[in-house]
Amino acid sequence: MTDAEDLENEVIKVLLVDDHRILREGLRALLSEQPGLIVVGDASDGEEALALVAESHPDVVVMDMVMPRMSGLEATTLMRRLHPEVRVLILSMYDDDEYVQRVIQAGASGYVLKGVAADDLVRAIHEVHHGASFLQPTIAAKLIEDYVRRVRGAQPPALEASQYGEEPLTAREREVLALIASGHTNQRIADLLDLSRKTVESHRTNIMKKLAAHDVTELVRYAIRTGLIVNE
Repeated sequence: MTDAEDLENEVIKVLLVDDHRILREGLRALLSEQPGLIVVGDASDGEEALALVAESHPDVVVMDMVMPRMSGLEATTLMRRLHPEVRVLILSMYDDDEYVQRVIQAGASGYVLKGVAADDLVRAIHEVHHGASFLQPTIAAKLIEDYVRRVRGAQPPALEASQYGEEPLTAREREVLALIASGHTNQRIADLLDLSRKTVESHRTNIMKKLAAHDVTELVRYAIRTGLIVNE
C-alpha cells in the first residue's frame, strides 16, 4: 500500500473538550462530516477529559483553555505527562502571546482561535496528529513579532509592581493571583487554599480593581513580569 493510500485509509480519533455544550455539539457535527476523522467522545472540563483519554485513547484532543474544575493549561500538562502519545490542539478565544506561550510550553502541539475556518481546523488536527506543530497564522505572527522585539531590545519596559507605587496586593491576593495566572478556576483555588468560592471571587475582584486589569490575560502578564509565576 502506498503512502497516499495509507493517508486515505487513515482514521484519526478526536476527543472534544469545552465547557459549552452547544460548541461541543457543533464541533462534533462538523468533524463527523470529515473523512478520516471520528469523534470518540466529549468532555466539559479537564478532569473529565483526563478520564476519557484513558478510556477512549484518542489521537488528538481538541481543548478549550478556560473551563471549570480544571483548566486547559493544567489538563494539557497532565495529559502530556500521563499520555505522551496523545496530541493536544488548543481551540481558544484568547490570542495573547504570553498565554499562547504558556500552553505550548505545557505540551500542546497546536493553537487555533475559535471562529477559525472549518478547513483550517481540520488541517490543524491532521498536522498535529502527524507530529507537526500548528499555529494559526495570526497567532504565529504575534509570537514572531514579540520575539523580534525582544531580540532588538525594543520590548516595552516590564510592568513591575513598583509602577503601582508600593506593592498593591496583600500576601493572600498575590497567592490567589498566582493561581489564577496558572489557569486555575475560582473553585479550584478555593479548594487549594481552603477558602470559600465567594471569598476567592472577592479576592479576584479586588485584584483586578487594584491592578486596573480588564481580563485574565492582563493578570497573567502582571504575574509573569513581577515573578509570581515563571514564563520559562
